[in-house]
Amino acid sequence: MPGAVIGLFLFTASLFLGWVKLEWVEDSSNFLLKHMLLFFVPMTVMTMRLASVLRANWAALTVSIFVSTLAVMATTGLVADLLLRRKERAVK
Repeated sequence: MPGAVIGLFLFTASLFLGWVKLEWVEDSSNFLLKHMLLFFVPMTVMTMRLASVLRANWAALTVSIFVSTLAVMATTGLVADLLLRRKERAVK
């Protein structure tokens, strides 16, 4: 697992546990969200450079993008449902 992903998990856990306050990171996160488009420029340039490879493998790429998108959506829905049920049980 990449270090960036582990860091995001740890950061999220720190927010939920109250070790890091939202107010401490709110300004920085708003700045990053505001300028997020700049983070995609290198990927766009590389996509243009690899156009011939993408054309040769378009079917496999399309299937993998579709399947991974469905997997992420299903996982997100299941986790959200689990958290909502847990919250409802805590309120009762």
